Amino acid sequence: MPVRRAAAVGASALLITSGTLLAAVPAGAQTPSAATAAVAKPVPPKGKVVSKLPLSIRERPTQSSTYLGALKPGTVVELSCKKHGANVNGNDLWYLLGNGKPGYVAARYVQNLSPVPLCR
Repeated sequence: MPVRRAAAVGASALLITSGTLLAAVPAGAQTPSAATAAVAKPVPPKGKVVSKLPLSIRERPTQSSTYLGALKPGTVVELSCKKHGANVNGNDLWYLLGNGKPGYVAARYVQNLSPVPLCR
């Protein structure tokens, strides 16, 4: 019996008799550590501005609240959540911007690229 096979058979016998089950991993294969797996965060929802003009960012979900800036058409932004607010052309949903950016944008002019949860 070659040395490699004898070592493998011996290790298998040791595992079987000790009651411990280990997963076989090919040599050189990288396995994620427990720390890496625990750090993995879900991907935040994103949306694309589909208005023809710059889209106003508002302090609250209404057109009459304080203007905070604007997003250019075609801009992809992170979205935190959605909330009911003032009706904009038949749509009363507003998105709270994510990634630490303050303010809301009218959902009427943002194409969500992934599901966006309701604000709590």
